[in-house]
Amino acid sequence: MILRALILVLFAAVPLAAGAQTYRCVGKDGKKYYGQSLPRACIGQPAEILNAEGRVIKKIDPQASETERAAQEKEEAERKKREAIAKEEGRRNRALLATYTSAQDIEGARGRALKENDAAVKDIQNRIASLKKHQAELEKEAAAKDSKTPPAQIQSDLKTVEFDLKTQHDALAAKQKEVEAINARYDEDKKRYLELTQGGKK
Repeated sequence: MILRALILVLFAAVPLAAGAQTYRCVGKDGKKYYGQSLPRACIGQPAEILNAEGRVIKKIDPQASETERAAQEKEEAERKKREAIAKEEGRRNRALLATYTSAQDIEGARGRALKENDAAVKDIQNRIASLKKHQAELEKEAAAKDSKTPPAQIQSDLKTVEFDLKTQHDALAAKQKEVEAINARYDEDKKRYLELTQGGKK
């Protein structure tokens, strides 16, 4: 009995005699676990791999592995993003070179865009002038005692005109602001065109 107990103690102290390498970990219950394959209690826990002499030859850190996996996924996502940006930039460059044959072409396109915008601005301004004229007529009619139009109808018409005026003023502000966007777009196109065709020289 004593000899058997001693053998059991020795096997517990040196659990590696049965194989070339063994997994070892401390489970969530605080107990040590060994196995020729990763014990179920070691899953998700830091573990060690021991050689036949009981020396640690590798440490397994699930948290570190998860961090490494997340880092790899992040790097892969960033790589795909860089590739997508490069692909889109290449597409834009080809489209730019296919659209213009010179920097003068770009300036011509700028001029046409600004001219169209200016025409839209003038059209809106004419609408505003017409609405203001109609508004003045309604106000004059509202002030007249012998007006044939019911006061309630006049007030309703005035509110409609006020709403239309606000809409047109908003549209006018947007078109006026669009001038900056047009110039910025063609400035960028011209800069990129010169970089592609002349190394940035004007």
